[in-house]
Amino acid sequence: MALQESGEMYLETILILSKEKNVVRAIDIAEYMGFSKPSVSRALNKLREEKYIITDSDGYIAFTESGRKAAERVYKMHVTLTKILVGIGVDEKTASEDACRMEHVLSDESFEAILKHAKKYIDN
Repeated sequence: MALQESGEMYLETILILSKEKNVVRAIDIAEYMGFSKPSVSRALNKLREEKYIITDSDGYIAFTESGRKAAERVYKMHVTLTKILVGIGVDEKTASEDACRMEHVLSDESFEAILKHAKKYIDN
């Protein structure tokens, strides 16, 4: 099943938070994204139903294999596109905001082509 943009945003947020903390909970996501707890809860239920995440009895969120793969893909696109845009002269805030929009519509094929031609702007 194709992941919606909002689902990708949640997965990316979970990944970012998991790099900062040992455990991630719905409240952490709500605070980070500035969303209400009920909105986050609905989104997490959908991600759970689609088998992208699991939660334990304490409410801690973990990725399934497909969830981690999707989160890492979106995160890599975001970081890489931001670096490319900064490398060609866009200020970092604008570059990050634009990369956030681009990461959800860009195909893997186009992303790989961009990577191939933008190596001088990134240090992956």
